[in-house]
Amino acid sequence: MPKEKSEGIYIIPLKRIYWSGRSGRGRKAIKYIRRFLIRHLNAERIIIDRTVNEYIHSRSIKNPPRRIAVKFLKIDEGIYKVSLAIPVHKVQ
Repeated sequence: MPKEKSEGIYIIPLKRIYWSGRSGRGRKAIKYIRRFLIRHLNAERIIIDRTVNEYIHSRSIKNPPRRIAVKFLKIDEGIYKVSLAIPVHKVQ
């Protein structure tokens, strides 16, 4: 039986999102992140922090980043909270 992870970092490749059409790539990226983490953590529920969503949509909904580093933390049995691993500061 594999050891259960309580916290860690994943770098999730999002290049598959670009295979589909331009519209809704940001929305598809969020869904892909959720599916990726459910598969790799054997989780029942993933809570995605607002920072992840803001980073995905920072360059518009049609042009999400090619990869994202996320930090996960186990809250309860089968429930994980995900936030952005590398803080990104907007330059004005």
